[in-house]
Amino acid sequence: MTELATQRQAETAAKDPKPKAALNGARSFWLKQLHSWHWISAAVSLIGMILFAVTGITLNHAAAIPGDPVTVEQTATLPAPLLQRLASFPQETTDPVPDAVARWASEALKVEIAGKPTETTAQEVYVALAMPGGDGWVTIDRSTGETLHEKTTRGLIAYLNDLHKGRNAGVVWFWFIDVFAAACVIFAVTGLGLMFLHAKGRPSTWPLAALGLLIPVVIALIFIH
Repeated sequence: MTELATQRQAETAAKDPKPKAALNGARSFWLKQLHSWHWISAAVSLIGMILFAVTGITLNHAAAIPGDPVTVEQTATLPAPLLQRLASFPQETTDPVPDAVARWASEALKVEIAGKPTETTAQEVYVALAMPGGDGWVTIDRSTGETLHEKTTRGLIAYLNDLHKGRNAGVVWFWFIDVFAAACVIFAVTGLGLMFLHAKGRPSTWPLAALGLLIPVVIALIFIH
């Protein structure tokens, strides 16, 4: 009986480590995966997160941050051959100016209006040149060819604030915001997974996580009307 009991104990001891080993192996796999995705997403989104966090503060205090608008004007006269070509341009349209006129504006005024919609009347051609942190426009008098380019910038803070909002920043920046947001989601979700795996040894994990949810909910319910 003693020998049989010893044999059974040996068999039990040999079987017990297997589930634990499998569990530890799965945990190690997920830890490795989550750590990899967490640091990669952190590296990709790091500068963007700093930019959006800082501009979140500047936007929240926009009224208290003085602007410093600077306006620059340029004038030029459209050459007669191009003015004649513009004469055949429709009197009421939003079509871009002819390519030759756009090339002239690029050379004479250092401004790109090719392909941009216009607000054209019988008297003038107006092209809006919205940009982050400022505004601009070009007008061309259809009778004289007198051209005016005005550009207003409101400083670095206004520029960064507009990047935060994606205002007038173009298609490439539009897609960058989407990619950056996806990287932030991966960063947050993998962080949650790591919290879950380490929570047993850190009792304050879930109370702190719950507090992070509770604070904005309470503020929204009590102070936002």
